[in-house]
Amino acid sequence: MPIKLSVLDQSISHDRNGAQQAFANTIALAKWCEDLGYERFWVSEHHAFPVIAGSAPEVLIAALGAATQTIKLGSGGIMLPHYSPLKVAEKFAVLSNLYPNRIDLGVGRAPGTDMITAKALATDGIPKFERFPELVSGLTRYLWEDKTTPLLSPKPVGDIPVWMLGSSPESAILAAEMGLPYNLAAFINHQADPKFIELYKRNYKPSKQFPEPYCVLTIGAYCAETEDAAKLLRLNFDTTFYLFITGQHRSGLLTPEESRAMTMSPELSAFVKSRDALRAVGNPQQVRQQIEHLAQSFGVDEIMMVSNTYTLEDRMTSYKLIREVMS
Repeated sequence: MPIKLSVLDQSISHDRNGAQQAFANTIALAKWCEDLGYERFWVSEHHAFPVIAGSAPEVLIAALGAATQTIKLGSGGIMLPHYSPLKVAEKFAVLSNLYPNRIDLGVGRAPGTDMITAKALATDGIPKFERFPELVSGLTRYLWEDKTTPLLSPKPVGDIPVWMLGSSPESAILAAEMGLPYNLAAFINHQADPKFIELYKRNYKPSKQFPEPYCVLTIGAYCAETEDAAKLLRLNFDTTFYLFITGQHRSGLLTPEESRAMTMSPELSAFVKSRDALRAVGNPQQVRQQIEHLAQSFGVDEIMMVSNTYTLEDRMTSYKLIREVMS
């Protein structure tokens, strides 16, 4: 059986003032992925990142639903410690009424930002990271139970799938104990291990909504007609991200020309190599082999891909080539 393929988009903006174009690109990409036959299209939540415009995935999902017809749309994910479970349930209940049977709700424990911003997002200045399991339980209760106090209004259409997102053994076990599908973010944790998925499956407790475990591996993916072209796409984002996390550059994405002209320091080279084991980079046949290897090694039901390229055209080409070679 062919591997199910999905996409996570992070609404990459070239600069601080590029949000409108970033959102237009995300909508165009969702329509493109729907036409190519991808399983689902998720958008992320990040705050105070100069090159990521996606701070409100639930709003963006509404726009995506209006622009598409069939592809499943979701959050990758809502950072639940910032919010009230009831309010999140209300937003996704509205989305499920607008787009029945097409909405996924992925939730995560991570802040999706720095701690100063996390505190500002919390109404009392205290993010509720330690209460995450309780918050997820409250969220599923509002969405899945017929009668709740207080009443959830409107009622969602069907049972909205709630996904546990994570990058650690702890998140895998929590997803298993709560009977939720699990999305392992290997594009975040480049030391993610197949044992995380084994823990999830071994400890899985069937729920009414999900009698069987279901797991997705999310990886970085860069595909082009040639290996060299794909590696340049990967280098462009890696260089920007490396400079950002080391405090050397915070104004926006480097252009491909700027990243190509940079001197490859030992530190930058090591950073790039450390991220390569759990992603797919190369020409179509190379990417197919890497995706199949990762899917088999981790024993997952689906592969979700993040392709943070400088241009929309390169992103579209990457997903097109991957979909064609994996068909």
